[in-house]
Amino acid sequence: MRKLLVTGAIAAASLATAAVAIAAGTTPHPPHKHWHFQGPFGTYDRAAAQRGYQVYQEVCAACHSLSLLAYRNLMELGLTENQVKDLIKDIQVPDLNDDGQPIERPARPSDRFKKPFPNEAAAAAANNGKAPPDLSVIVKARENGPDYIHALLTGYVPFDKLTPEQIKEFAVTKDDNFNTYFPGHKIAMAPPLSDDKVTYADGTKATTDQEASDVVEFLAWASEPHMEDRKRTGVRVVLFLLAMAGLMYAVKRSVWSDKH
Repeated sequence: MRKLLVTGAIAAASLATAAVAIAAGTTPHPPHKHWHFQGPFGTYDRAAAQRGYQVYQEVCAACHSLSLLAYRNLMELGLTENQVKDLIKDIQVPDLNDDGQPIERPARPSDRFKKPFPNEAAAAAANNGKAPPDLSVIVKARENGPDYIHALLTGYVPFDKLTPEQIKEFAVTKDDNFNTYFPGHKIAMAPPLSDDKVTYADGTKATTDQEASDVVEFLAWASEPHMEDRKRTGVRVVLFLLAMAGLMYAVKRSVWSDKH
């Protein structure tokens, strides 16, 4: 009971801080979440990343590209080649036939992720003059990227929940999208996630927070798919240097022992 009261108090304090920051015309700092991949020994939660790919494919891929990845890279998340082929069987990608004529064909694992628009100009034209950003390295491109993206995806506030002061100060109309953590608070992107926006294959309950956490896990992996190898290499190097330092100290003691 005491733990619940403390948790509730912390949540209330966070909400109050956010409200004060918005009223003051500043952007609240995104709340910190624990992520499996952070820290010197952090690893990706592959089950969460697989769910995150589902969120990306069913929700985000209609507007946002992921151009630095190929579908076969999904096998690094623990999927087999047949599972990857099953995931992409309904995706049609542009290609050329033997006569050099443009065609659409089923995606192969070797294909890069399909772009939602043929070029940036088309993307901008379909999105009120501004092309949606590529998400390949979005987590690395933002300060506190995982926390910021999660906060952004869960930080939308409906118009009828805004205070009169917020509506007046930020000139918000019913046609605007108000986001607590977006600079300026008015964002062109409508709320992309909602409860039960996707139906997870593993039966996980698809709350807005769960969907946001999963897609962040996937995008973090997409931004740095070889992070775990890098960390393992770093640990081996540190252990080697420690062993070498111990060996050099022992040699020094041996060489100089008759001088003392």
